Amino acid sequence: MNGRGRLTLCAFAATLLAAGSMLPLVEPAGWILQAAFLLAVQSGMGALARRVPMPRMLIVSAQTLVTLVLLTVVFARTQALAGVLPDPEAVHRLADLLTSGAEDVGRYAAPAPVTDGIRLMLIGGVLLVGLVVDALAVTFRSAAPAGLPLLALYSVAAGLSEGGADWLWFLLAAGGYLLLLLAEGQDRLSQWGRVFSGATRSPGGSAVGAAISGGRPAAPVRTGRRIGALALGISLVVPAALPALDSSLLAGTGGTNGKGSGGTISAVNPLVSLQNNLNQSENREVMSYRTNSGDPQGFYLRILALDQFNGNEWRPSTRSLKDVPKRLPAPEGLSPDVMVTETRSNISASRSYQQTYLPLPYPATEVRIDGRWRYEPMGRTLVGDRGETTRGAQYQVSSLMVQPTADQLAAAGTPPAALQREYTHVPGSLPKVVRETAHRVTKGAANNYERAVKLQNFFASDGGFTYDTSVNSGTGSAAIGRFLKDKQGFCVHFSFTMAAMARTLGIPARVAVGFTPGTAQPNGSVSVGLRDAHAWPELYFEGIGWTRFEPTPARGTAPSYTQPDAPAGGTFDPARPEKGASAAPTVAPSVSDSCPAQMRKQGECGSSAAPGVVAPTDSGTPTGTVLGLVLVALVVLALPLLPMLWRLRARRRRLSFSAGRTPADATARTLAAWREIIDTAWDHGIEPDDSQTPRKVAARVVRLGQLDPDEATAVHRVAGAVEQVLYAPEPRSGTGLAEDVEAVRAGLRASAGRFTRIRAVVAPRSAVRVIWAASDRWAAFTGRWASRWGRDRWTGRLRRPSRQQG
Repeated sequence: MNGRGRLTLCAFAATLLAAGSMLPLVEPAGWILQAAFLLAVQSGMGALARRVPMPRMLIVSAQTLVTLVLLTVVFARTQALAGVLPDPEAVHRLADLLTSGAEDVGRYAAPAPVTDGIRLMLIGGVLLVGLVVDALAVTFRSAAPAGLPLLALYSVAAGLSEGGADWLWFLLAAGGYLLLLLAEGQDRLSQWGRVFSGATRSPGGSAVGAAISGGRPAAPVRTGRRIGALALGISLVVPAALPALDSSLLAGTGGTNGKGSGGTISAVNPLVSLQNNLNQSENREVMSYRTNSGDPQGFYLRILALDQFNGNEWRPSTRSLKDVPKRLPAPEGLSPDVMVTETRSNISASRSYQQTYLPLPYPATEVRIDGRWRYEPMGRTLVGDRGETTRGAQYQVSSLMVQPTADQLAAAGTPPAALQREYTHVPGSLPKVVRETAHRVTKGAANNYERAVKLQNFFASDGGFTYDTSVNSGTGSAAIGRFLKDKQGFCVHFSFTMAAMARTLGIPARVAVGFTPGTAQPNGSVSVGLRDAHAWPELYFEGIGWTRFEPTPARGTAPSYTQPDAPAGGTFDPARPEKGASAAPTVAPSVSDSCPAQMRKQGECGSSAAPGVVAPTDSGTPTGTVLGLVLVALVVLALPLLPMLWRLRARRRRLSFSAGRTPADATARTLAAWREIIDTAWDHGIEPDDSQTPRKVAARVVRLGQLDPDEATAVHRVAGAVEQVLYAPEPRSGTGLAEDVEAVRAGLRASAGRFTRIRAVVAPRSAVRVIWAASDRWAAFTGRWASRWGRDRWTGRLRRPSRQQG
């Protein structure tokens, strides 16, 4: 296999290894086989095109066309012309799939189901990265920049993965890139033939000869491997020393995932849904229901519970799932002594509402619904399996209306140790003011029930808090401390802060996300709109179980067991609630009609998204962390510019030698000007050949660079000056060398193509001299150590064609 064949194969392998980092994002993983096949066809097309003499851009265009045809055949065959050629209808189909895929990415947490849209995004992304890598590494023979698209592919996977991509995928992607670099290095070395070990120097400082080493040069390969291993090690070690963020690139709430007969569950990310639609004020109906509940104001529809607080955000735990039993287990911690009434409800979700979690009254005891659903026992939630959502769902729910008395709550026993430990955990980053405020507010309370009521009243009425949706919706530790200071926020702040304070008091707490009861309709049903989205805390009392509290003013209603002298509720008689009149929830707490204009504008009254947790936009990141991240970002952005900056500095230094009068000064000025011409020609695609005399080199530059007569004269004038300072008995420097160099540079730019001109500035080939210089210093350093310790294993040196020193 020739050099280009090896490069093509390595580019294919590097892209496929980097694409492996996307495997944990979706299930099943069969898409990678399809992507590999299409990538092989794309690479094969490039290999065939490169066997035919044609411009490089034409090769890339041919590969792009083949890629588009492949995607059309796979994803839009029925709309394509003759089932192959992409016509406007096929392009429109691909655009629709991309739009659908983008929506699916926001809808599902990893691992997501492989919908047609997501599959197109995955395969299309791999093919696009493969095209760029193949073009850079093989067509344009520049493998180093090909690492950028590979890094981009891995970064997307790391950003979307829960907690970041696994280190194994990084090693595979990095290994593929190093393999590509090694293949390019071997290909370049094979073209050198017998390699010069370097130029010797005469006492006067000029290059007078070169020692030739025979055989295949192994030192560059060894040095390349050392550099690659060192770079890979640094890339693994340095991030551990840099300031870290708690969440991945695209922070999410995670999901409830589990394996079983139903497979893995990919839950909708409510955080993303809420963020994307926060500023929309249309109160579209989410669902409607009929119920015989005797407590219509307490008929909250719960989606999921957020029970983990890591200091950056509240999020649901990842727990195992089970098949939905015919009758759900009894609620955890509920004693037979507590009065309960079973109610029945018929719920209809609108077709515009797609949520993987099924909204249910808490605690549900029986759910009748068609489709693929799974049950999470700890949160008592139902989760759609393999793409199942609430869209257009109609289901019947039996649930318990738990009616504890104040005495029962006050006499609650000690929770189980495991539950107590899990649900009272607070991160070390939680400000001290949270714990101090909790103890101050609940001072004098005799039990956890009284403490919980005092906390609720502190937020709802006694503490001077204001309901304001214009406040930054941070959910981290710093945001909680800021909320206690400013006393302004909306349901997210109230519920998250009360839950955190309850935990500091030793009361198990979590946050529920769902809907307030909604608005009664003339036909007896109740309509739940997007403005009814809400979050509230749930506290655990042994003997009663998880119990709702309502700290948010102007939203929802405080439970009767937290109000003094509250009458107990009852139930309605109709056996079939869908045929009877529904109890009408009070309109006031719904806020659907009485929501202030500011709340509607900010989206707290309702958004056009599924309710959920607000993204962790905590602004409390330390200044040092921010500065560190900014510094790292600047370094990363500056790295691709280093060759250009070095080249500009070298040109300025060579053309601005001091006008000394000694022969050594004349020699230095002349050789510097000659080196600048050689490097300028190299940057424009004319590789140096130091085996030729200056006069022959000048003729070669004129011929290959297609220089005009004036520019050719300038080249030969500098070449003559070089021969004068090297071989004349009394070296004399020529005049106007800098002007001649600029004339030659202008001529080379005028005759070169646009891409060549851009590359000569942005990625000059002559910048490799920096690596050569580093290799010389390393060889000198290791040579001194070898002579001192009697070792020769450190004397490896990057060999290169001999070159004149100037």
